[in-house]
This record gives sequence, C-alpha cells and structure tokens, in this order.
Amino acid sequence: MKLRDFKIDNTEPMVLMGGMNVLESRDLAMKIAETFKEISQNKHINYIFKGSFDKANRSSISSFRGPGMDEGLKILQEVSTTFDIPVITDIHEPQQAEAVSEICEVIQIPAFLARQTDLVNAAAKTKSIIQFKKPQFLSAPEMSNIVEKCSSAGNENITLCERGNSFGYNNLVVDTLNFQILKGLLKPVIFDVTHSLQLPGGLGSATGGRREYLLSLAKAGMSQSIAGLFLEAHPDPDQAKCDGPCALPLSVLDEFLTQIKDLDDFVKDQNDLEIS
Repeated sequence: MKLRDFKIDNTEPMVLMGGMNVLESRDLAMKIAETFKEISQNKHINYIFKGSFDKANRSSISSFRGPGMDEGLKILQEVSTTFDIPVITDIHEPQQAEAVSEICEVIQIPAFLARQTDLVNAAAKTKSIIQFKKPQFLSAPEMSNIVEKCSSAGNENITLCERGNSFGYNNLVVDTLNFQILKGLLKPVIFDVTHSLQLPGGLGSATGGRREYLLSLAKAGMSQSIAGLFLEAHPDPDQAKCDGPCALPLSVLDEFLTQIKDLDDFVKDQNDLEIS
C-alpha cells in the first residue's frame, strides 16, 4: 500500500510512521519492516517505514551514524519494493533532497534543522511530502513560520511532528495543547512519541530515554485526534546503535498498536464540540 492509497489527515484513520532509528544493517531493516508491515496490515493501519541513513547530530564523535546516503537509499528502496510500502527518511543537507525524493515519498527535516532556509527550499522543490519535526526550542505557534517558508517555495504538502520541548537540562516535556495549536495551522499532525521520551545528553556521551512510558505518552498524543504516530522499535533496544533507551521492544509491537488503534478509532468516532 503506497501513499496514493490513503490520506494523511487529522480526521482520517491513523497513519503509523514506524521502523528503526538508524539503518544499522540491511537485514535488520528488512526484519523490522516486515514486522511493522504485517502487524499494521492486520490492524488496518496505514503504514510508512522509517529509517535514517545518517544521524548527523549524535552527541559524541564516536557514536554510530549509519551507512551513509548511497547504501541507506539502497536499503530503503529494497524495503519499499519488497513490502510495497512508502518510506520516510531524514535529510541534513540541501544536495540530498533530490536523490532522497526519488526513493522516499516523505522527506523529514530534523528538529535542529527545521529553520534552515536552504534545506527547506531544497526539500520543498522535490514536491514530496515534507515532514517537519518541531524543534525542541520552538513554541507550537512559531511553526507557522516554517509552514510559510515551505509554502513560499511551492510545496503545501506538509506534515508537522510534535516531539516535545526542552525543559531545563537533559529533559523534554510534551505539552498536549501543542497538538491543537499545530492542527490550527491546517496541516496533518504526527506525534513522535519515541523522541519525546529522550533525555538529551542524559548519558553524558549519548542520549538517555524513558521507554517505560511509551504507551501512556502515545495514548496522550493520540487522544488529541491527530493524523498519526511516529514510533521506533528494535528487537533488542539495549543493543540498539542509536536511541535504544527510547525504542519499543519489537516483541510488544502487536499489543502496543492494538491499544493505540483502538484509541484512535474511538476518538475519531466522537463528534467535535465547539467551546468558546
């Protein structure tokens, strides 16, 4: 099922952007994609595979970054072709946009780079869907400037991704009011529950996390009637090469998505109530 077969919208059934943080290997990517695809299909969840070919903002110079763009795009292409699913990945430099758009139906702009005008313009010109992670240092209303920047470059195909705000040192907090504010910008809203549970720099040379709260925080976000969820999983999170402390164990993905899908269906079956 490709993106042409479903719509990403705050009023439509949920979209799941799920997979792995960094593309550790081809075989692991295929295993994770197959698991997500099978479970999502069984639960009638619209699914997009996520994997990063480069993590350019790691805490330490010695941290694993990924296979690089050439090898990473080969993996993403194989995932997309084998399982007939759309894929999403990050870009960090303007010159990456065109090549990535040939493989990925959604291009993601990382939170730290969402205000980089040249990067936004290059991504926008591909005409792909552009997903902007809300920077940890921006308020939700300020995302209107990023939407305008992308729109002015000729691309209205935008999704906005909530991932928490910096709160003191080594901590992030999700303000659930942000979901409604972002929806007010008339764009689909995705909740990145994985990275909202980070403790940035919390391990000194790496980011910590609080995966034990994944289900409760995901429910809080999905209760806001949004377009979908962004979720990373791993067969052995403690051995993951990036953001393992925030990753869902792949073994519990089925039950996790059962509860999230049930909640999404329930919330979107309710009538809107205008309160002024």
